[in-house]
Amino acid sequence: MTDWDDLRVFLAVARSESLSRAGRALRLDPATVGRRIARLEVAVAAPLFVKSPQGYVLTDAGARLLPHAERTEAAVTGALAEVEGEAGRLTGSLRIGAPDGCANYLLPQVVTRICDENPGLEVQIVALPRVFNLSKREADMAIAVSRPSAGRLTVQKITDYHLHLAGARDYLAAHAPIVGLGDLRGHRIIGYIPDMIHDRELDYLSELGAETVALASNSVSVQLMWVRQGAGLAIVHDFALPFAPELDRLLPDQIALSRSFYLIRHADDRRVARLNRFAEALADGLRREVARLESAGLTAPHIRRLTEL
Repeated sequence: MTDWDDLRVFLAVARSESLSRAGRALRLDPATVGRRIARLEVAVAAPLFVKSPQGYVLTDAGARLLPHAERTEAAVTGALAEVEGEAGRLTGSLRIGAPDGCANYLLPQVVTRICDENPGLEVQIVALPRVFNLSKREADMAIAVSRPSAGRLTVQKITDYHLHLAGARDYLAAHAPIVGLGDLRGHRIIGYIPDMIHDRELDYLSELGAETVALASNSVSVQLMWVRQGAGLAIVHDFALPFAPELDRLLPDQIALSRSFYLIRHADDRRVARLNRFAEALADGLRREVARLESAGLTAPHIRRLTEL
């Protein structure tokens, strides 16, 4: 009879393709992970992994076992969710993948409130500007700026958010007034590294009529720090403006972008009540936080009026 704990180790190795990474996720040393896999291979009388230059790759037997192990995981997680937790509180560990703008300026507040209401809950935020592979369980759920077009996933639109051109007040005072798009010529533009833009929704250059960026990073936080230091101008999330009081929005009637956040989950997880409850709390919290911060960002002194230039 196969032990569920060995199946849990099998899933971790299958998703991470590494004994060491699986061990870190499970808080086990790699040698223990290897012994658990060997024990499972004896139990099923078949090799489950082949070591390759890329890591541990599933054999045919391992690939056949994978969907069964995932269904067992969903059943065990769902059963535990129904009986655990005081007064229906969420417990255990969850991992969220998100673009770093959302991860830096929205998720800390939202997740803190959820964890305050559920003291037994542990949440990990992975802030990476890329698409997460939920099939490999890189995260329990992910936030993205566009709908995925492939995979066994469920997609829920969370909310729209807005972005505008912005610059530091000292920088703007040292340059000629910006009253139209033509006045942007000669200004240093800050943005994403072009060949590292993983989603077309993050390509803002066409909105500015610019062909290149002088200072580039794949991190929204790095871009914002450059703007705050007076290095140039950039498209900035409205929900980030309250964290940068020295910035002014520019040409709000001419440059106004709208994007959306989507909550992405593996299709099999829709039957897991615990994940459903967390997803609902997360989406509701993000909607409220975006609305709160964007409202705060619209107040003076963030909008630079043309009469002041």
